[in-house]
Amino acid sequence: MHIPSVLAVDYILFFLSTEGPWDLDNFPKREYILDMLTLDTVYQASFTLKEACRTTDLIRAPRMFPNKEVYLKTENLQTTGSFKLRGAYYKISKLSEAQKKKGVIACSAGNHAQGVALAAARQGIDALICIPEGAPISKVEATRGYGAKVELVKGVYDDAYNRALEIMKETGRTMIHPFNDPDVIAGQGTIALEILQEMPDADNIIVPVGGGGLLAGVAFAAKMLSPKVKVYGVQAAGAASMVKSLHDGKIETLPSVSTIADGIAVKCPGDLTYELCSKYADDIVTVTDDETAVAILDMMENQKLVSEGAGAVAVAAALFNKIPLSGKTVCLVSGGNIDVTILSRVINRALIKEGRLADITVELQDKPGQLQDVSSIVASEGANVVGVFHDKTGNEKNLTNCTLRISMETRDFDHIAEIKAKLERNGFQLMGENH
Repeated sequence: MHIPSVLAVDYILFFLSTEGPWDLDNFPKREYILDMLTLDTVYQASFTLKEACRTTDLIRAPRMFPNKEVYLKTENLQTTGSFKLRGAYYKISKLSEAQKKKGVIACSAGNHAQGVALAAARQGIDALICIPEGAPISKVEATRGYGAKVELVKGVYDDAYNRALEIMKETGRTMIHPFNDPDVIAGQGTIALEILQEMPDADNIIVPVGGGGLLAGVAFAAKMLSPKVKVYGVQAAGAASMVKSLHDGKIETLPSVSTIADGIAVKCPGDLTYELCSKYADDIVTVTDDETAVAILDMMENQKLVSEGAGAVAVAAALFNKIPLSGKTVCLVSGGNIDVTILSRVINRALIKEGRLADITVELQDKPGQLQDVSSIVASEGANVVGVFHDKTGNEKNLTNCTLRISMETRDFDHIAEIKAKLERNGFQLMGENH
């Protein structure tokens, strides 16, 4: 490992003589933790991870981007279904024997929990994961399935995190932070090594951002290997803590977050990740939940890949032109552990966004044949009716009229407009704010 200065030795001696977690904010030479992250460290992590992680495929997406050279780095096909295993495994491998005997603890309701669980099990270390009690049962059982003990905590993530801190202090377990740790960051940076080994002439790499560990690692390693490559981060618009922090020039905490990309719904970025992202990332943009839903659907239809919300934001940024796609672009699909109970809702949201699912409401005279006439027009235009709601309560203007709401599968927004126009030409009155 490269030692940047004599002062960095203080850091090393400090870490060797004490057990974590360390109060980095109050440690006087905190900035040297960043200097301890070197390209050699990332290569060391890559060597260590060969025993636990697979080198994921880099595949081109011509149907999604017919006129662009865009590739997908499929970390959704990683062991545990997410990149999180990389950082967790490398961090745990670096623990001292004394730390390993006491075990590790983490707080997560998703990918980090599963990554820590498997990493600890592979290395024969006891792991305890604090999970909010409202987390999906599938994720709780997956974490247990990888070999960890689980403590369900009443409340939300913050309550589970505070409980994990209590257990850490009581038992001496080592906290495995999901992003704000140099070893975790180095582990995530191995993705950049794989990308540039397979595609040394890559021009752009687009990375999902929550707390910033993935972007910090990938941007650092990519810039060390190929300074010309552009590295962009993408956050959900409803959880843009890193975007706000970089814009304001200081770490900011959001009062709340709301997004379907739950894996990156982080209120506050880490201090280490903030500094690395501000130094090495070229830009960070945001995408809406609707755009993310479209990316999930497009990957399923065109690439036969299942992605969770957090894993799809990089693709969403490319699809909706948030980032210039000159040359060769790699979108990092960071995870595929989407909760199947919400998958149908995400798909419906994407279909509506693309104009492939639409509702129209028609005011009708309450007499025989009206429903058949409307249905015939919709069918003649090539749409498929998937739902009908007939309301005979009338309205304030005419109590003898009724309303008909039709849900239908369509090709696009032009197709919807054609159907509406034909209904109006045939004397039917459409209702709603757009008419």
